[in-house]
Formats: sequence, C-alpha cells, structure tokens
Amino acid sequence: MQLNYSFIIPVYNRPQEIEELLSSFIAMPFPHPYEIVIVEDGSSLSSEDVVKQFADLLQISYYYKPNSGPGDSRNYGMRKAKGNYFIILDSDCLMPPHYLKTVDTFLNNTYVDCFGGADAAHESFTPLQKAINYVMTSFFTTGGIRGKKTSVSKFEPRSFNMGISKEAFQKTGGFSKIHPGEDPDLSQRINKAGYTTTFIPNAYVFHKRRISWKKFYIQVKKFGTVRPILNKWHPHTAKLTYWFPSFFVIFAILSVLGGLLYHWVAIVPLAAYVLLIFFHATLQNKSLQIGFLSVVALFVQFFGYGIAFLKSSFFIGLLNKAPEKQFPHLFFK
Repeated sequence: MQLNYSFIIPVYNRPQEIEELLSSFIAMPFPHPYEIVIVEDGSSLSSEDVVKQFADLLQISYYYKPNSGPGDSRNYGMRKAKGNYFIILDSDCLMPPHYLKTVDTFLNNTYVDCFGGADAAHESFTPLQKAINYVMTSFFTTGGIRGKKTSVSKFEPRSFNMGISKEAFQKTGGFSKIHPGEDPDLSQRINKAGYTTTFIPNAYVFHKRRISWKKFYIQVKKFGTVRPILNKWHPHTAKLTYWFPSFFVIFAILSVLGGLLYHWVAIVPLAAYVLLIFFHATLQNKSLQIGFLSVVALFVQFFGYGIAFLKSSFFIGLLNKAPEKQFPHLFFK
C-alpha cells in the first residue's frame, strides 16, 4: 500500500508557533508529496496570514472552525485530509529533518495502524523548557515511558507526536471529548478494535511546551485528574506506577515532618533522591541552572499530579461519580 501522509495540526491563538513549525517542515526533505492540514480551533488570534506565507512552499490547507477542543479539531482535520495516513502534531512542536523519512521507513518495513514517538528538547529552548522536558521524559521521574519502547507493554501514543491510519480513524471515530487524556483513550480503543500501536525509535519531535510554572502545574494537575477516569474506562490499563507521584507526596511530607520532629536522618532518602535528579539533569543538559530547575519541576510535577490523582481516585474510583459531572472542565461539549 502506498502511504500518503497528512499532518494534522490544531492551533489555538498561536500564529507564532505555526510559523516556527511550518519553517521546520521546509527543512525536512522527503521524496514524495505530503499534506499539512492546519485547523484553527475558534482562535481570536488567527494563523491564516502565516499559513498563506507558506502556500507556495508547502502543500498546505487551512480551516477555521468554532472552538470545540483539540480532539475534535484533530478529527475535523482528519475528515478533511486527503492522505491515507495521518500524523498528528501539537502546534508547539518543531520537526527534526529526519522525522518523516524515519517514520516512512519504519512503516514500510513494519506496518502498524497507530504509532507514537518521543519528545525532545531543542537546543534553542529556554532552561525552563529543558527542565520540564527532563522531568517529563527522564527514567528517574516518569520511568521514561514517553520515550522508550521497552518501558510499556503496549505503547500509548501521545497526540503531540502520533500517527494513525485513515482506516483506524474511521473504525474508532477518532478522539473523544475529554482533554487531556484523549490520546491514551484513543490508543486503547484502537487496540480494542484489533489494530496495533507501537513506538517508533528516533521519530521524535522537539516539543517546546509553551509553559510557565503555573501552566505546568495546571497541566500536570489535569493529567493526574484524568488518569483514574481512563482507568475506569479501560480497567486493564490500570498500573501501580500511576500511584507513584501520590506515594512521593506522602513520602516527601513524612520525610520533612520526621526530620523536623524526630531526627534529621528521616530526610536523608528524600535528599538523596533530590540530589540524584539535580546531578543527572545537570550532567544531561550540561547546565547547573537546568539541574536546579529540574528539581523544582520535579516537585511541581509530582505534587500537582499526585494530589489530583488521589482526589480523582476518591470521587471516580471510590464514590463512582460520573466523570463528566464531577470534572466538567475536562470535557468539551
């Protein structure tokens, strides 16, 4: 089967990001034509003029629709796309030159109907972006599940870097109305429909994460809230590892209290772990500043996710509340 690729990119009030992303496409050589579909999700700050600047350089389509969330916007783009294999990206990504060739070689040798790739930090990213990228991808923080094939039994692609065949999209109906969490939910429904998901090594994108400490906290808090909902929808996906951030919160609080009220030795295990993160992040990024910021990001990530996970587990898992009614802010109409 000849694979014809369509990149699906929803955008909301981010014309500058679209300009940077499209510029990176120009530096990505590929011997066959491919399509780029930009879906403006009800933005007040339009990307249309930016897209027009690339009309003579790339095969690109632009659509504007009322705001309905990233999942529904991706579905809209896939319905409009002309290709038979869709690659979904976030607008805050940059493409490495080898990306599409890597994906195409893999799929032609080992075809799957859904794949995911890793995210990486570009050298131009800010220290904060690099620190957050570290805690989101490191083996010592998340187990590396966003970047290593061997880390999970069935890889759940994430929508910042995800491929899906037209057939699998039509069979499953695409993304649901929940956000975040729409991508692991779709991955599980793809598997249930009899298709295969996998991780493609080296098919990474540079994920900018338009982020501040406040935005990062809100993001990981939502991730923690969503996971018990996904576990309820797909019980076989529930894993003990999802509880680790919550365990860390309890461990950190008890360690500090023990050190203050009983003996300083109680805080040694926590201090050792923090030092491990600091030195590993520093060495990996060759920056003491990023090492320090990575420690801060670690606590923001684990406390934001861990406390939200406990709260959501109480309402969704224990009290059996309806997710849409308990957490309406996670669902688009």
